[in-house]
Amino acid sequence: MQPFLSPDREGVTVSMIELKSIKKSYALPKLTVEVLKGIDLVVEKGEFVAIMGPSGSGKSTLLNIIGCLDRPTEGQYLLEGVDVSRKTDNELAEIRNSKIGFVFQNFNLLPRFPAWKNVELPLLYSGVSSKERKARALSLLEKVGLSGREEHNPSELSGGEQQRVAIARALVNNPAIILADEPTGNLDSRSGAEIMEIFSALNREGVTIIMVTHESHIAEKARRVVTIKDGVCFHGRY
Repeated sequence: MQPFLSPDREGVTVSMIELKSIKKSYALPKLTVEVLKGIDLVVEKGEFVAIMGPSGSGKSTLLNIIGCLDRPTEGQYLLEGVDVSRKTDNELAEIRNSKIGFVFQNFNLLPRFPAWKNVELPLLYSGVSSKERKARALSLLEKVGLSGREEHNPSELSGGEQQRVAIARALVNNPAIILADEPTGNLDSRSGAEIMEIFSALNREGVTIIMVTHESHIAEKARRVVTIKDGVCFHGRY
């Protein structure tokens, strides 16, 4: 897979994501807990990477750092060649809104909003007109196979359908990266397989996907598997 040219560093090939000696620790009253102990990881544009590891290994912590939801205690994080490790909160929020889409295990949908309104939420503060927001939301719901379900609230949708809404919402700002944290964890086998087919199709279209999972059969759908154990990264198969 070929690296791409960053618009900020014309003529210089850079990776989509580059983590250098990333550490993360939390200070408790009587001790400091070191969750990540020096992670080095490179993800190129258009990759589909699965991150595996036992509970408490640091998978979600690592994903939160990649998603600019948390900051590393030490190390450097380059996103499209730009060091985001020490960006301000406002700058990180802008990066999240413009470059990254999130899909969570628990869907995180607003229960009183129909599907299309849940999808348009990330656009509310982007200066996009209400007409364009709805049009984009409806188009993405069709893309994930939910035509005819646009007006249904989350409680009227199955778990698999709710996750499809969440994926559509993650795509609404046309992000370069999708981060998925146990996206099939609350789904039955059939629904999980359908969700993975959507991710695979998106990846074939060029979307970079990083997915945390503890299920080996789900990780096998990715093009590369990385294992986190005791806060250390082990690079698996390609």
